[in-house]
Amino acid sequence: MSDVLFRTATEAAAAVRGGEISSRELTAWQLDRIDAANPILNAVVELRPEEALAEAASADEATARGEALGPLHGVPMTIKEAFNLAGLHTTWGNPAFKDYVPRWDATVVSRLRRAGAIVVGKTNVAAMLADYGQTANDLYGVTNNPWNISHAAGGSSGGAAAAVVAGLAFLDYGSDLVGSIRLPASYCGVYGLRPSVNIVPRTGFQPPGPPAEPSDMTSLVSVGPLTRSADDLRVALTATAGPEAPTSRAYSWSLPPARHIDLTEFRVRVVLDHPRAPTSSEIADRLSDTIDALAQAGATVEEGWSDGVDPVEQHRSFGFGLGEFFGFVEAADDFATFGEIVEHEHRRMAARTRWARCFGDVDVFICPTSFTPAFPHDHRAFAERTIRTPEGDRAYDDQTFWISQPALPGLPTVSAPIGQTATGLPVGIQIIGPLYEDNTPITFAELLGKVTGGYQQPPINDRTNGRESDPRMSVKGWRRRPSGPAQVGRSR
Repeated sequence: MSDVLFRTATEAAAAVRGGEISSRELTAWQLDRIDAANPILNAVVELRPEEALAEAASADEATARGEALGPLHGVPMTIKEAFNLAGLHTTWGNPAFKDYVPRWDATVVSRLRRAGAIVVGKTNVAAMLADYGQTANDLYGVTNNPWNISHAAGGSSGGAAAAVVAGLAFLDYGSDLVGSIRLPASYCGVYGLRPSVNIVPRTGFQPPGPPAEPSDMTSLVSVGPLTRSADDLRVALTATAGPEAPTSRAYSWSLPPARHIDLTEFRVRVVLDHPRAPTSSEIADRLSDTIDALAQAGATVEEGWSDGVDPVEQHRSFGFGLGEFFGFVEAADDFATFGEIVEHEHRRMAARTRWARCFGDVDVFICPTSFTPAFPHDHRAFAERTIRTPEGDRAYDDQTFWISQPALPGLPTVSAPIGQTATGLPVGIQIIGPLYEDNTPITFAELLGKVTGGYQQPPINDRTNGRESDPRMSVKGWRRRPSGPAQVGRSR
């Protein structure tokens, strides 16, 4: 059983289609795995076991009838708690929303189901998705990192990343405003994709309430998959991207082919350090070794930022964009003057133009996902938090520097695992690609995994492994039925 649960989603789907295992068996094993390991991790916060097993049985019947099957046929997965899933709670980790149960699925959920996936439950989030480094809230508690449960799993999709890396789900779908896919992917050792801006619909990814009206003012947000392989990113993106009606009547979407399919053909630009967010010595050697291995494998590697790309200016503009985003969603009419907003939009589009020129000369751009590996849980007030490194304590918001670079212009970016630190914590690297050419960084990540080893299974197994969890997390038992939010512990 354990071997099957750590396969990739595409491998699991092939096993179901080929009759190696039934979807119902696979889903039952997945639920058993969650029962065993989740009390230590607190990654999954609510399940729908009866419904999932019934859907899996229907999938097996479709297989037996020889019907056309989707690319994720019969594969159990989880979804970030912030997406609507009919019958389960959508709270965003906020006790004020603890009783809200939507009657409709988010577009991403509907499309994953159409691709054959079995959504067994939901994964934990940072409270109101407002933390990029840790996942904790007063409703569901703290999510622990499977590589070291005294450490954070990243945020706000920390539950998703922890579930995927620890075999609690074959894939998950998260969201990324301030690195909330990429940072958890890096800290937990999985693949995470922030797709090109606006290619995956966000309908149903929202706090409780009626469907939100679409708006380009929220374009800094992207939703995308977390998986154990780059190929799974491709499959999940293909299943979920594309316009919704009525826009879909005007055009259709398809994933363009990658620029190359061999490492020797890729032109790579690399930056591994910057004075604004110096890379910790804990990960520096792993990053450098990865670039050396790329060069030895035949990729053409150049160092340095492309002409016109100013990372400090982009980071500053990204910060303004975040303020603009929250000013819009919170209806804050005094955030900035009209002239300041117009100036920011000019800077954002100028950054997109400069990056487009960059990708005229190279195929992918590589930089760290974060300056640090996963760090110990820190439940102090946000402004008081620091991250300890061998070079000294660092500001908590230094995590935003590297992830802001592709986010401002809306570029497709994969955080890919490249190994572990000397203390056994995962290290991730960002692979940035040309706008709307998501398959290029995905394919590069796939090829890079053959050089670095890609996903590695963490040492955690189940509740009997003898390690202590975060002392602030009190495991109280949790519910496998959709009768209420799972009570797994409290963060503070």
